[in-house]
Amino acid sequence: MDLCADFVTENVAMTWWLWMILGLALAIAEAQIPTNFFLLAFGVGGFAVGVLTGLGWIATPWIEWVAFTLVSVATLLVFQRTLNRGGGGAGHAVDDLRRESATVIDDVPANGIGRAELRGTPWNARGVDGAALARGTRCRVQRIDGLTLWLEPE
Repeated sequence: MDLCADFVTENVAMTWWLWMILGLALAIAEAQIPTNFFLLAFGVGGFAVGVLTGLGWIATPWIEWVAFTLVSVATLLVFQRTLNRGGGGAGHAVDDLRRESATVIDDVPANGIGRAELRGTPWNARGVDGAALARGTRCRVQRIDGLTLWLEPE
């Protein structure tokens, strides 16, 4: 029985280092790969389990994994809730291009596709209700379908 106690103590002494290394690796990966704090949340979980294991509060591997999962998911939910709350107000997306002004750069034939420039970038363009749009016409973006702007003359 004493042999088992020594084995568990040795594993616990080494396990906390592994959790800390995992947490550090995930935090560094988050700094290199922008993932909306997804990897950082799991890094926090690794650090937390490393601390709890190092203090001796967790001694079995399955509890470590459960704690890692719970802390990581809770941290991820907090990060996501904080990021979503930081938006530009109710119902406003940062990259919402509707109601922006665009300029037709290649004629848009009736029920056809032409080209328009929006924020310095060329896009495919169609006229709302199949309307033809002449080159140089200033238009409002009514909707976006993939990479195609649906435009209405101003």
